[in-house]
Amino acid sequence: MGALIYSSICSLDGYVADRDGDFDWAAPDDEVHGFVNDRERPIGTYLFGRRMYEVMAVWESAVGNAAPGTADDFAELWRSADKIVYSTTLQAVSTSRTRLEREFDPAAIRALKASSPRDLSIGGPCLAACAIRAGLVDDVQLYLVPSVVGGGTPVLPQDVRLDLELVDEHRFRGGTMFLHYRTR
Repeated sequence: MGALIYSSICSLDGYVADRDGDFDWAAPDDEVHGFVNDRERPIGTYLFGRRMYEVMAVWESAVGNAAPGTADDFAELWRSADKIVYSTTLQAVSTSRTRLEREFDPAAIRALKASSPRDLSIGGPCLAACAIRAGLVDDVQLYLVPSVVGGGTPVLPQDVRLDLELVDEHRFRGGTMFLHYRTR
């Protein structure tokens, strides 16, 4: 059975994008990117909303724009995983190993988790909020960037209580903190 993991890079004050929708401040350095890659290796399926899918789709053809191998490594991880995009507005997907679903169905996600030999990752705070509300998320992995943006898109839903257990943490030279929580 695969675990459903919500992983996100966010500001210290808890936003994935600022009020203008910008997230340039969240770009990981090579040390963080390599760590992210290692955390992504067990992922067999990515679940995305439309906006996160459109941001991440660049990895279908991205190569060589980071430290030796870091970007290429992530691009290969992206291409080798299955992807499911949940959207009522997207007309078609543009990446391999990707299917489009019009509706987020918690029962279907439970069945997918139960039948998956590998972990699943849910990307994007809106879709993750749906999964959190449905009690589907097993792990929350946050990369806290040493920036305060003062508002924007919150990393976690504001109308949900979620009790968590800290199971891992890591501090990076540039000040980013990785926090891995398991739901109780």
